[in-house]
Amino acid sequence: MSFDGFPEAALDFYDDLEIDNSKVFWEAHKDTYRAAVAEPIRALTDALADEFGPAKIFRPHRDVRFSKDKAPYKTHQGMYVAAAEATGWYVQLSAAGVMVGVGFYDASSTRLALLRKVIDGPDRVSLERLVGDLQRDGWTLGGDTVKTAPRGYSVDNPRIALLRHKTMSLSKEYGFGPFVHTPDLLGRIVSDWRDGRSLVEWLAVHLGTGR
Repeated sequence: MSFDGFPEAALDFYDDLEIDNSKVFWEAHKDTYRAAVAEPIRALTDALADEFGPAKIFRPHRDVRFSKDKAPYKTHQGMYVAAAEATGWYVQLSAAGVMVGVGFYDASSTRLALLRKVIDGPDRVSLERLVGDLQRDGWTLGGDTVKTAPRGYSVDNPRIALLRHKTMSLSKEYGFGPFVHTPDLLGRIVSDWRDGRSLVEWLAVHLGTGR
């Protein structure tokens, strides 16, 4: 199956799911989910696999066991290609349209200590340059951060903004421009993932889990 973009029905599905996140709605619209979301996202992962590797497609059901929010379904569909542990490339589809991202979404205290040592060490310029280059190209820096400074670092450290990160992502919002409904979306994703490759590979190596 070739990837032809995501149909408008996919965005409409998530618009409606945000209003009625219930099993009744899901059961009534599961064929729409399959045809407009699940099948295209699978075709997209197949199209990206030769260059970037196999992808994980996240399940649509939420784990509500320890959450106060008992809404049963995620209001977005994500897929992820790993370059290392919790580090790689990402695509997300939701009512807001399509978003692409690169970075790492989880790290142990040991891995964070390795990363912060590099950020504050002789190789620090590499990460600053990689992040800065992507930001100048329209990417947005995000991720979870500590509020002040990680233990062992001063709030006056000139690299404190990067040192605060517990996770780090660079993302681009495609929204729901016309191209997201066409095969041209694949080319956009490939181009942006290639642009993010240097950051992904740098993080994979300096988090101690590069392959």
